[in-house]
Amino acid sequence: MKALTPFIKLIFAEKRDLFLSILAGFIAGITAVGLFSASGYLISHAALTPPIATLMVIVAIVKLLGITSAVSRFGERYYSHRATFTMLSNIRLRVYEKLEPVSNRILNRYTSGDILSRIVGDVDALQNVLLRVVYPPIVMLSVFLATIAFTTLFSIGTAVLIILGLTLSLLVIPALFFLSQRRVNDQIRETRGELSSMFAEYVYGFRELTIHQARQQREQQVRNTIKQYEQQKQKSQSVQMWSDATIGLLSFLVSVTVLFYAGFQVAEGNLAGILLALLLMITLTVFEQITPMATLPYHLQESAHAAKRIESLEEENNRVEPDVDVQFNEALGIQFQDVTLQFADQLRPAIQRVNIQIPSGSKTAIIGASGSGKTTIANVLLKALPYDQGTVKIDGHELSTISEDTLWKNTNVSLQSNHFFVGTVRDNLLVTEETTDDITLQKALHAAELPHLKLDSRVEEKGQNLSGGEKQRLAIARLLLREAPLWVLDEPTTSLDALTEERMLRLLLERAKDATVILISHRLTGLDQMDQIIVVDHGQIIESGTYDELIQKDGYFKQMKALEEQLFMNE
Repeated sequence: MKALTPFIKLIFAEKRDLFLSILAGFIAGITAVGLFSASGYLISHAALTPPIATLMVIVAIVKLLGITSAVSRFGERYYSHRATFTMLSNIRLRVYEKLEPVSNRILNRYTSGDILSRIVGDVDALQNVLLRVVYPPIVMLSVFLATIAFTTLFSIGTAVLIILGLTLSLLVIPALFFLSQRRVNDQIRETRGELSSMFAEYVYGFRELTIHQARQQREQQVRNTIKQYEQQKQKSQSVQMWSDATIGLLSFLVSVTVLFYAGFQVAEGNLAGILLALLLMITLTVFEQITPMATLPYHLQESAHAAKRIESLEEENNRVEPDVDVQFNEALGIQFQDVTLQFADQLRPAIQRVNIQIPSGSKTAIIGASGSGKTTIANVLLKALPYDQGTVKIDGHELSTISEDTLWKNTNVSLQSNHFFVGTVRDNLLVTEETTDDITLQKALHAAELPHLKLDSRVEEKGQNLSGGEKQRLAIARLLLREAPLWVLDEPTTSLDALTEERMLRLLLERAKDATVILISHRLTGLDQMDQIIVVDHGQIIESGTYDELIQKDGYFKQMKALEEQLFMNE
């Protein structure tokens, strides 16, 4: 329940609406009790043929109570829901503010479907904190105390029976059913998160699954998970229905007991017969209002679990160390010292005891076969992956003390898979620099050899209407619009032919001539232009030096170069 504390604070921030909700709820509840008890008294009193003026007064009271109850109930709904919507808005803003700075780390730990389930489904579940957990018990307790105090004026025994019935209905029965429902609800939440992740992967990989004729198998897995989820929901609803039915039965039995007890008191002469209907109606009305309270344990646990899942995302934010006041105005020098990173459940480290010295303003290529650890080194440098051991320094500053915003602001990055947004070519170029004019954007397109693309040309989701080469050249056009002291290029030209690749690399190196450049590649084109080449294999650096130095060695780089030349000759 500790996880709920920050969200409950957000509720109490809406003090005015919360107070008005409680006040309106109390008035609605107590007038409902008064309305039905007055109706019972009116019926009993009318049977004695009193003066018409007396009946008119009672009828007027009944009408006034009815109007007051309806207006108060509307006020309760209005203020409680307004407070809830404001609270949800504040929660969403709070979650976004905490997750946005560490979004890259979260994406590495959780699937997109699970994240979506947490920031949408779990946040929505927190609306029950106010509507079902916080203010209803206060309203119900105040109504019950006022009702019992009123009932004791006529029959202490009836008040005792009501107290016993309320105790069983609000505490004993809900607790018994909650214990049996708790395990089912835990399973529901786990299945819901699994379903969200599975369905997101199914949607994202639909084309590949269809091409490889594996769609039906994956679709069946999704259907089975949906069926499992529905079965668990039905079981949970069944338990809830039995709980409601049991409480309803108990309420009826208490009302019957009150009727017999009051009737006995009337027969004994200890109670006026005219009050019999009044006491019965009080009992029926007050128990009618406790049904929503029976679900309080369920909503409390649901909200607490939702808050805990959101808090587990926010814990990433606590790992961010204070930002050192760093000003990067020139090319950056980088140092890796004994850096090791091992992913969970992996037999060997992704990179192991990596030592790299990258002088300020130098051009460094990190090469190796696919899966050798090249991209992992780049991700460590960009703070996309936390390393386990060693130190990484940029211009003498420990990487962990530099905020991601500061690092990324001073870095020009091209990833293996660049994202393209639905919109126009202009929209996707302005992701880099919002103040750039159309003439500059058009020049960047021409420099990236994309003269056929117009700024208003449409780009579909993930750039599906662009070829692989067009995507990479559009990403290069983005790079040309920014100046930065550090350039990290991860396979920027793998989808281009050899001649175009050579021209694009020359263009990038020319534009970044005063910056520090790190080129990640498994191809060896253009490496003679680099100041140093680092060869990575199985997460370890096995060779390093200039192009000429590595060619003179009979090592891994020379073998890769010879194999690549042989492949080109065969083509």
